Amino acid sequence: MTSVQRCDQCRASYDELDPRVRCACGGLLALEHAPPAEDGASLRRLFEERWGQRNDVNLSGVWRYRELVLPSAGERAVTHPEGNTPLLRRPAIAAWAGLPQLRVKHEGHNPTGSFKDRGMTVGVTQAARLGASAIACASTGNTSAALAAYGAQAGIPALVFVPAGQVALGKLAQSLAYGAKTLLVRGDFDACLRLVQQAADELGVYLLNSINPYRLEGQKTIVLELLHQLCWEVPEWIVLPAGNLGNTAAFGKALREAKALGLIDRVPRLASVQAAGAAPFAQGFAEGFGARRTVKAETIATAIKIGDPASWDRAVQAIRETDGVVTSVTDAEILEAKAVIDAAGVGCEPASAASVAGARRLHAEGVIGRDDRVMAVLTGHVLKDPGVLLTYHQDTDPPPARANRPIEIDADLRAVARVLGR
Repeated sequence: MTSVQRCDQCRASYDELDPRVRCACGGLLALEHAPPAEDGASLRRLFEERWGQRNDVNLSGVWRYRELVLPSAGERAVTHPEGNTPLLRRPAIAAWAGLPQLRVKHEGHNPTGSFKDRGMTVGVTQAARLGASAIACASTGNTSAALAAYGAQAGIPALVFVPAGQVALGKLAQSLAYGAKTLLVRGDFDACLRLVQQAADELGVYLLNSINPYRLEGQKTIVLELLHQLCWEVPEWIVLPAGNLGNTAAFGKALREAKALGLIDRVPRLASVQAAGAAPFAQGFAEGFGARRTVKAETIATAIKIGDPASWDRAVQAIRETDGVVTSVTDAEILEAKAVIDAAGVGCEPASAASVAGARRLHAEGVIGRDDRVMAVLTGHVLKDPGVLLTYHQDTDPPPARANRPIEIDADLRAVARVLGR
């Protein structure tokens, strides 16, 4: 074996094929890989060579970087393929944020429409290696869609726990379509997570929430691929939405390892952005992370509607190691940012827009400089939450400034001419 699982708290180690996702002491486990034989320059050349190769493993924007993800998986990956998401320049988005060098990395281009596919390809690959009888997760929608799809591909029964009445229809429909047993729990996400952890402990299902160390290894590749797309030239900032804090933790781990391996010579600053109604991490940052905070989460951005983030300690480490910041934005700011992103022909789900809204706020506060190179991560596809989109444009009174109302007309060319202003 080339990897071990090590406890964050007591530093106990476990074989990489041990199915537990927590240490005996209760701490979270993290994967540590044997250093690759190649130096940084050689790794960069290897990754570049693979980019143009057409076998399934190298077509994946996750498994292309397998030396840093799960070296022992070899060619046995359960892959769609995933990743290969674009890094986009859109002047209208940059102008709204006041940041001319802002670009967006759109993880909504993954197979099930969100970044969760990156973690799930690794998690389900590991489940297959373990011979898991079933896989399970708690979810606000995106994780369940990814788990259902990859479980179906691997032939492993999938069980998803979602908060009843709090999941966008686009996401719920995916879980049903891909064949997962979908449990609508009378409670919020945090209640679902507690329940699925009990199921994992007592019923033997393999847990694939972001506390699973293999999930975070896949999510690291958002950063690795972004840096690769930038020819390994490090930007000043990477800005991302923050809910359960798995991505904040994964991004910090990716940057720590990339620096140690010589892939980059310095690390960018991370900015984690929460919704104001679900912002315990932002509150903790403002208080110097003196204590862990929890809240009763309320936000229109359901993908980050989490009041008790599971990856708190790892995310704190990531923010501290990168001289990062944490902020929050209101639902109104999120929806305005989403309208700007959508109107630029890019589109995203509400939680995704928190990154761009946060970049704008941090620039206005003088934290991010006007000429800084800022990479904002969009985590999900525009059709993940069509209900919010239609309410914003069609049903809100008075209409928001950026609402694009549909116009009902008679079947008459003169009516079309009037719409065109002719």
